[in-house]
Amino acid sequence: MNKSIAVDDVQEKLHILLDYWIEHNSEHEREFRDWADEAASSSTEVAQQLQKAATKMAAVSNELMKAKQALSKSKGRH
Repeated sequence: MNKSIAVDDVQEKLHILLDYWIEHNSEHEREFRDWADEAASSSTEVAQQLQKAATKMAAVSNELMKAKQALSKSKGRH
C-alpha cells in the first residue's frame, strides 16, 4: 500500500470529521445557552452550570478549529 495514499485518506477523513465535530459542538453550545436562559428563572445554579458547559464546548470547538488549521498546513508536507 502506498503510504502517501494512506496519509491522504486519513487527512480527508479527518477534514470531514473535524467539520462535523465543530458544527455539532456549536449546536450543543447554542442549546446549552438556550437552556441556561430557560433555567435561570427557576435555578441560578443550573443556569450557571449550563453556561459553564457551553463555554467549555466553545473551547473544545476552538481546539478542533486549530486541529483543522494544522491539518490544512500539513497537507502540502507529505
